[in-house]
Amino acid sequence: MNTGFIGLGAMGMHMARNLHRAGLLGGCWNRSQPKSAALAAETGCQAATDPAALARASEVIVICVSADADVLGVVAALAPGVHPGLIVIDCSTVSAATAREAAARLAKLGADFLDCPVSGGVEGAREATLAIMCGGTEATFARAQPVLAKMGRTVTHVGPTGFGQSTKATNQIMCAGVIQAVSEAMAFAKAEGLPLDKVIETLGKGAGSSWYFVNRAPFMARGSFPAGFRVRLHDKDLKICRDMAAARGVHLPVIEMTLVHYARLIEAGFGDEDISTIFRLKDALFSDGGGAPT
Repeated sequence: MNTGFIGLGAMGMHMARNLHRAGLLGGCWNRSQPKSAALAAETGCQAATDPAALARASEVIVICVSADADVLGVVAALAPGVHPGLIVIDCSTVSAATAREAAARLAKLGADFLDCPVSGGVEGAREATLAIMCGGTEATFARAQPVLAKMGRTVTHVGPTGFGQSTKATNQIMCAGVIQAVSEAMAFAKAEGLPLDKVIETLGKGAGSSWYFVNRAPFMARGSFPAGFRVRLHDKDLKICRDMAAARGVHLPVIEMTLVHYARLIEAGFGDEDISTIFRLKDALFSDGGGAPT
């Protein structure tokens, strides 16, 4: 399936390369043109002049951008080139309402839409081992399998349009709780004077382990937090989760606490570091003599 890719950020660039390796990538477009030009030079795909031109040349379009407004902006830009039967796969993390709005706009033009947010970090994007949660019709999901299967290892149809994003929101709440727990535990272990490399090796095989512990506790041990899942992006995602919960009259403590902590990190200049940088706040508790990191 001739596939066009829009959004060549930290995740999207790797995902597009995997499609190229599978012989599926026909073209690309990025708001920052040098990125699309570089990918075109690397892979031999076409760097489209605009999203509409990419849509005209493609059977499938994959979108991976940052925010709700970006997704709807890309859909609007695609519109002049949309043709009946085109499949648009959105791998961005946005609200379920935005997914439904994008699907409705594209349906009027004869195109099909899947909301397919992903989880697994930059590592998963690079290795094509992402977990992909898909909302849309079963028929569209089946047609999109050749593309989805080359970007992820676990690809699941969870229900109608918007369900992919609701599932991703569930994941983002879990990530908030886990990174809070891992960073707090690692700050405790450091304060106790434990050999952190041995702690990570041993507890990584214990009942309290998680992907974040295995893959991000080493960042905490080194005190270095290279961008994997940036604080700014998780902050944006958790605000979506907060709004979705608030629509049901609920405020979730893990979301609220993590947003407070992210606000502090962003203000201190750490917004573009990996979310494991929350360790800075937990570690400071022991340096400062205790108290909540508020």
